[in-house]
Amino acid sequence: MTPHAARRVRVAILTIIMFGVVAVFLSPLAQMALTSLKSERQISQAYAPLLPSDPRTFAYQGRRYDVYLVPVGGEVRELALVEKGRTESGFVDPDRPQDGVITWQGSWRALRPSWTLAPQWSNYADVWNLIDFPRLLFNTAAIALIGTLGTVLSCTLVGYGFARFRFPGRGPLFTLLIATIFLPATVTLIPTYTVFARIGWVGTWLPLLVPAFFANAYSVFLLRQYFMTIPREMDEAAAIDGAGPLRTLLSVIVPQAWPAISAVTLFNFVYTWNDYFTPLVYLSGRPDLQPLQVGLAAFNGLYTHNPAYIQAGTMMTIAVPVLLFACFQRAFMRGVMSTGVDK
Repeated sequence: MTPHAARRVRVAILTIIMFGVVAVFLSPLAQMALTSLKSERQISQAYAPLLPSDPRTFAYQGRRYDVYLVPVGGEVRELALVEKGRTESGFVDPDRPQDGVITWQGSWRALRPSWTLAPQWSNYADVWNLIDFPRLLFNTAAIALIGTLGTVLSCTLVGYGFARFRFPGRGPLFTLLIATIFLPATVTLIPTYTVFARIGWVGTWLPLLVPAFFANAYSVFLLRQYFMTIPREMDEAAAIDGAGPLRTLLSVIVPQAWPAISAVTLFNFVYTWNDYFTPLVYLSGRPDLQPLQVGLAAFNGLYTHNPAYIQAGTMMTIAVPVLLFACFQRAFMRGVMSTGVDK
């Protein structure tokens, strides 16, 4: 085998392996999407097909009858059950109903029904109305957008300060900031809730939005690392032209830091969009202000008998983050890869 052929074989094997890995990781999402399109009857039926389907029926003499897979003469045929019995039953061939009733010996309960592909797109419309999805979607989008805006603004300013300004205690302060990453949120939950309760913020969006405007260690670290890769000579050139620190940030740093800013934006938007615990704590008594995650959890408790509704609501909830990642994945990957530099 020539070196070129061997290389093509290795590439083909690696591609097959990667497709297999991707298929394994995406299989739960595919299963969730298929379940969201199934009927309640199919989900509760034993030996139901994987794809969304309905039991096949056939109209005979003004009535509709279920079609079953019936072994007849060494082959399996699709026949409509028109006369039920314990030891023998009557069937009609949907392709040749003029032949009349066919008597079959055996218990019809042991037969498997015949299925036909029938996605239940109405599940999404039902969930849209039952869960009051437009209101929950508006609440979630408002909280996510405002919180992400506050995080990006505050973290950009703080990261710029640590990357470009020299002041006493900069190193220890940055170390202290990074150390907060290791502080579990459960440790500060009760003190934070007590403070917000005393100032009357519980039952409003303020506990979810105001802290976002005070930066967080993880996003500050990513932005600082990226800002430090931008040559300081560009800051000096801007200063010679009369630009102050804020103008330098807006006109020099930010335009070159869009990959990192995009990564931070996507990180925080998805985190805020998926956050369940914090809105549950502060908005448990205000259903009109709750986001999708809290409303969907309550909806799941009411419709545990119909998993299709639950999966349809979940698919509608994750649609926005998935679309955002699909649209901005290139900028996102560039921002993540370029923030782990040696400076």
